[in-house]
Amino acid sequence: MLEKLVAFCLRWPWAVVFLTLCLTVGGVYVTIERFAINTETGDLFSADIPWRKNEAALYKAFPSLLDVIVVVIDAKTGEEADDAAKRLNDALQGKPNVARVWRPDDHEFFRQNGLLFLPLADIEKHVGVMIGQRSVLQPLAEDPTLRGLSNVLVGNLKSASGGERTMKMYLAGVEEFSRVFEATLAGQKAEVDWSKLLASGGGAAPTAPEMDKRRIVIVKPIIQYSDLQPGGEQIRLVRDAAAALHLDEEHGIKLRLTGQVPLADDEFSTISENMAFNTIGMLAVVTLILFAALRSPKLILSVLLTLLAGLAITSGLGILMIGQFNLISVAFMALFIGLGVDFGIQFATRYREERHGDNDLERALLAATRGIGGSLTLAAVSLLAGFFCFLPTSFRGVSELGLIAGVGMIVAYIATLTFLPAAIKLLRPSAEHVPIGAASLATVDHWIAHHRLFVLIATAVVVLAGMPALMHLTFDSNPMNLRDQKVESVATFLDLTKDPKTAPNKIEALAPSLDAARELEKKVLALPEVDHVDSIDSLIPKEQTEKLALVDMAVSQLRGVLDPKVKPAPSDAETVKALTAAAKALRRATAKRPIPELNRFADDLDALAKASPETRVAAREAAFDGFNKMVAEIRQALDAKRVTVDNLPQDLRRDWISDTGAVRVEVTPKGDSNDRVVMTKFAAAIQTIAPDASGPPVIVWEAQKTITRAFLEAGLYAFVAIFIILVVALRNPIDVALTLGPLVLAGIMSLQAADLLGMSLNFANIIALPLMFGVGVAFHIYYVIAWRKGVVDMLASSLTRAIFFSALVTGVAFGSLYLSSHPGTSSMGALLTISLFFTLLAAFIIVPAFLGPPRAPSPDARETT
Repeated sequence: MLEKLVAFCLRWPWAVVFLTLCLTVGGVYVTIERFAINTETGDLFSADIPWRKNEAALYKAFPSLLDVIVVVIDAKTGEEADDAAKRLNDALQGKPNVARVWRPDDHEFFRQNGLLFLPLADIEKHVGVMIGQRSVLQPLAEDPTLRGLSNVLVGNLKSASGGERTMKMYLAGVEEFSRVFEATLAGQKAEVDWSKLLASGGGAAPTAPEMDKRRIVIVKPIIQYSDLQPGGEQIRLVRDAAAALHLDEEHGIKLRLTGQVPLADDEFSTISENMAFNTIGMLAVVTLILFAALRSPKLILSVLLTLLAGLAITSGLGILMIGQFNLISVAFMALFIGLGVDFGIQFATRYREERHGDNDLERALLAATRGIGGSLTLAAVSLLAGFFCFLPTSFRGVSELGLIAGVGMIVAYIATLTFLPAAIKLLRPSAEHVPIGAASLATVDHWIAHHRLFVLIATAVVVLAGMPALMHLTFDSNPMNLRDQKVESVATFLDLTKDPKTAPNKIEALAPSLDAARELEKKVLALPEVDHVDSIDSLIPKEQTEKLALVDMAVSQLRGVLDPKVKPAPSDAETVKALTAAAKALRRATAKRPIPELNRFADDLDALAKASPETRVAAREAAFDGFNKMVAEIRQALDAKRVTVDNLPQDLRRDWISDTGAVRVEVTPKGDSNDRVVMTKFAAAIQTIAPDASGPPVIVWEAQKTITRAFLEAGLYAFVAIFIILVVALRNPIDVALTLGPLVLAGIMSLQAADLLGMSLNFANIIALPLMFGVGVAFHIYYVIAWRKGVVDMLASSLTRAIFFSALVTGVAFGSLYLSSHPGTSSMGALLTISLFFTLLAAFIIVPAFLGPPRAPSPDARETT
C-alpha cells in the first residue's frame, strides 16, 4: 500500500507539491490570523472538574476577584504613598475599558467610621489627646490665619514651660513651622504636617513601617479576550496615568503592577521573548545536522521543506481544533521538529542506502519505502497512541498538546511518504557513491555482544542505586514557580506574600447565608493552619456601644473645634502687626535664657512680616491647608454611626454578599503563603470543613492530585495501547518485552537523574515522560524489527546513523525549549533533554544487550538493511 502511495506521488510530483503548498499557505494564514495563547494556569485543567466548577462559581458570584490589576505604591512616608494612591485612583476613575477602581484601605465608610475599628483603649487615648489639644485646636479653628497662629504659639509658651515633656512637644511644633516658613520664604512649596504634630503628643498609633508606607489601588479592567494580550491596553493605561502624575522613583514613588492581568501579560511576554530568534537558531542547527546526516544539499532541502510544511499545517490544524494554545501546548513546535524530522531522516537515510546499491532514483525511493515503511508506520502509530492517550484526562494542558502533537505525527508521517518523495524526484539529488553507515562502530557491537551480562548487571546496579533519588523526587504544583520571578508582576506578587495582610494566596469559601458564614468562620479559626479570617463581619466594629459613647463625649468637648465661630480675616497690615508682636514676645520670653528654636522662629516671623503680601498668603496656606484638612477628617471621624450589615455601603456589601445571597469568607494561611507545602496543608485542612472552597492554595493542592491522576491514567492507557500495537505488529510477547523493557529502565534513570540535578516535576515538564516513552518506542521498534530480520552489528548500520542524527535533531529541538526565558518551558526542555539522553543510552547500549544475537542471521544482513 505504501509503495503504491509513493509510486503515485512519483508519477504526479507537481500535483503533490501544489496540494502541499496550498495546505501550507492555509496553515500559515490561520496561524497568523488566529494565533492566541491562554496564559492562565487554571485553564490547563478541564472546566468540568469539581474544583474548577467551584472556582467558576466563586468568580461568577464575585467577579471583582477575577482579572484585576493590583497597583502597589511604596513611598518614603505614609502621607506620600497615600497622596500618590489618591491621585492615581482619581485619575483612573471613568477611564475607557475600566469597570471599577478602588482602594481597599480607603473608603468614605472607613473615613467616617474608622475610630470604631480601633481597640477601645486606643479610642480612649485618641479622644483624650484630641480633648487635651483643644486649647490649641479651637483658637486655630476660630482664627485660621497667621495672626491666629502667632497668638496661639505665644499664648501657649508659658503653659509649655511647665514641664520638660510639654516643652519638648512645643519646640517640636515650633521647628515644624520654622521649616515650612523658611521654605516658603525661599519660594519653595511646603506644608505643615499636622498629623506629625499630633502624633508627637501620642495621638497616632504606630504601625508596621513597611505597610505604613505602602498603598494599594485595584483596577478592574474590561478585558478584550479576543486580543493576543487581552490586558495589554489597560496595563498601558495605568502606566500612562502614573507617568502623567509623575509617580516614579525620580519623584520618590515606587509603583509596581501585579494581579491576574499583569501576570498573564508578563507570562505571554516571557514565553514569546526570543521565540523567533530561538526558532530560527534551532532551524539553522537542524540544517547543519541534516547536512552531516545526508550530505546532499538537495536531499537536505527536501527534508527541510517537508518539515516546515508539516509544521505550518499542524499549527493551523491545532488552532482550528482548540482555538488557542496554552502554556504547555505552545511547545508543540519544538516537539514537532524534534519528532517529525525523525521520519524524514529515517526515510532519506534508507533512500541513500538504496541509491548506493541502485542508481535509479525512483527504484531507490520505492525500495526505501519497502524497507522502512513498516517500521515507520509502527513508530508513527506508537507515537500517535502515546499522545492521544492524554485526550481522556482532565489535564487539559497536556491533552491539548497530545491532540496537536498526535495530529502532527499524522501530518509528518503522511508528508514523509508523499511530499518528501515528490520533492526528491523534482530536485533529483546526485547518486550515492559512498556506503552509508559507520563500520568503526562494529567494534562496539562486538564488545556489547561479548559483555551482555556485564551491561545488564551494570544497568540493574545503576537503577537500584538511584532508587533513593527516585523516591525523593517531588512534584511542584505551585504555578508561580513556573514564572520568571524577576519580572515585575511576579516579584511584586511574591513581595505581597511576605505579609499575611496582603498575601494573595488566600482561600475563598462560600456560605449560603450570613448565619452559615459565621458558623463556618468559627470552625475555620479553630484550625492551626489559619492565620486570620476576613468576612463581612470584619466590617462590623466590636463594642460599638462603648466606642460610640466615647465619640459622643469627644463631640461635646470639641464643639468649638468642629463648629467654630470663625473670626473675620485680618488685613495684611494686621497680619504684619501680629507677626511682629509675636516675634518680640518670643524674644522677651527667652531674653534671660535663650532657646535656639524660639529665636529661629522669631526670626522667621520677622522675615515674614518684611516679605511681600503674596509670600504671607503662601505662608498662611502652607500652615493651614493641612490643618483644615485635619479638622475636616476629625469632624468626619467623630460623625461615626452604629454600623450593621444592613446599612453598609452597597459596594462594600457587594464584595462579601453576592446578588444571590452567597456570603464570602476569606481565609489567610499561617506562614509563607507561597510555599507549596504550606499551601497544600492549608488547603487540605480547609477542605475538611468547606469542600467547595476555592483559591490559589486549593488550586495547587487539587491540581497536584489531578495531574498525578491524569498521568497515571494516560500512562496506563499509553502502555496498554502501545503494548497491543506491538503485540499485533510483532506477534511475539518476548519481542514486545524486549522493546518495552529498556524503555522503562530509561524512564526510571531519567527521573533519578532529574532529582540528582535538583529538578522537580511540575505542570510543564511532566510531559517529558510519556513523550520520551513514545520517542523511545519508535527508536526501539527500528532496532527490534531489524534484529528480527537478522541484522548484525546494528550500531555500524545505516539504521543507527539515522537514529543518531534523528536524536541529535530532537535534542536540539528540546534544547531550544531549555533556552526559553519562561521557567516552565525551560524545565520542560531540560527534562526532555535528560530523558532523550537515557533513551539513546538504552537504544544504543541496553537494547543490543537485551536482544543478543539475531534469531535468523543472514550473511548479507548488513548490506540489505
